[in-house]
Amino acid sequence: MNTNKTIGFIGLGHMGGPMVANLVKAGFNVRGFDLVEASKQAAKANGVQIADNVAQLVQGASVIITMLPAGSHVLSVWRELAALVAQDTLLIDCSTIDVDSARKAHEMAAEHKLLSIDAPVSGGVVGATAATLTFMAGGEKAAFDKAEPVLAAMGKRIVHCGDSGAGQAAKICNNMILGISMIGVCEAFALGEKLGLSQQALFDVASTSSGQCWALTTNCPVPGPVPASPANRDYQPGFAASLMLKDLKLAQAAAASVGATTPLGAEAAQLYNLFNALGSGGEDFSGIIRLLRGKEG
Repeated sequence: MNTNKTIGFIGLGHMGGPMVANLVKAGFNVRGFDLVEASKQAAKANGVQIADNVAQLVQGASVIITMLPAGSHVLSVWRELAALVAQDTLLIDCSTIDVDSARKAHEMAAEHKLLSIDAPVSGGVVGATAATLTFMAGGEKAAFDKAEPVLAAMGKRIVHCGDSGAGQAAKICNNMILGISMIGVCEAFALGEKLGLSQQALFDVASTSSGQCWALTTNCPVPGPVPASPANRDYQPGFAASLMLKDLKLAQAAAASVGATTPLGAEAAQLYNLFNALGSGGEDFSGIIRLLRGKEG
């Protein structure tokens, strides 16, 4: 075990749980904290030491990682961390939050002479479990260089996107593309069905033609063509529709803050808002094909 590299990890849920398990597998000494008892017990079973509180978690840790629901949570936790950790401790936030909160977190870290990286992820629970996540990192190069070997234990691609907040910017732009493209793929399959075209035939054509995209070839919204896609499991996520809506809202807020025009992003946000309002937020985001067919639920 790599006992000279202790990592504190706050947020042991659907994403954080598999991520800490992979850190343990890579030989890191990992101490975790979460408010949910079941999450703590699952992490403990994977070799994570469970801290009773944040003060206990940071003891001897040179790296602290947070995976939390929103910017307000990150700022609150980082404020607590800044008062507890030693100088030159590296703070990594893997949450998906708004760019403004990410930049405020970096500023807070800099005031306390702490290194910091915003490093949201792409790949979902499947990627977190398989250690194949993509990390989009924002922050100073020195902080990125220190973070890279830690992130490499949890993912297969780590991209330094720029200064503070750049990781979050890349994440919301990427997921806006994903949300839009999934709706396009779902519309095409719904139309093909009405025209009497088999799902397999459409897949065989589009997956090798100009319609090819991740939403089609990896997360195909109909059962059959891609056996590993959530459509074959009654749309169990995967990447939940509620999380897609969160990311699309973040993209729209960012667009409004800089005066960017994103009409397709805005329409995608409205459709996922309706899908969630109809009670489908816990389904995989590809399940929106049911809404587009007029057979939601």
